[in-house]
Amino acid sequence: MALLATESRTFPRKLRGRERRNITLNTKLTPSEFAEVEQFCDTRKIAFSEWVREVVLREVRSTDGHSMSMPLLGEVQALRLILINSLEPLLRGDTMTPEQFKAMLQHVKVNKRKVAADVLASYAEGGPEQP
Repeated sequence: MALLATESRTFPRKLRGRERRNITLNTKLTPSEFAEVEQFCDTRKIAFSEWVREVVLREVRSTDGHSMSMPLLGEVQALRLILINSLEPLLRGDTMTPEQFKAMLQHVKVNKRKVAADVLASYAEGGPEQP
């Protein structure tokens, strides 16, 4: 009797230094969704199955549940904090000393991840956007 694709069978040797991949993960897509994914993989010259495996494992292995977009969002929020915290005093006609600017940069460095997490939480809750 033949084994199904989802059944696991022990093999004594490893394949290219890793375990054999013998479990299938399935999903259903509409023809238009599949065309989008297929085009995405074609433009990046990556096999569909490799891309799916990469995405699934990246999500599963992310420690904070926010995937790889979290560092990018943190940097965007850092830029936003720098603009807000430096433009406001300048628009009032005040000047900023180098020490004040360094202190602001340190504040941004310390708080950018928290601000990014707050933004994500706000979107998840459907709450109002931050000013």
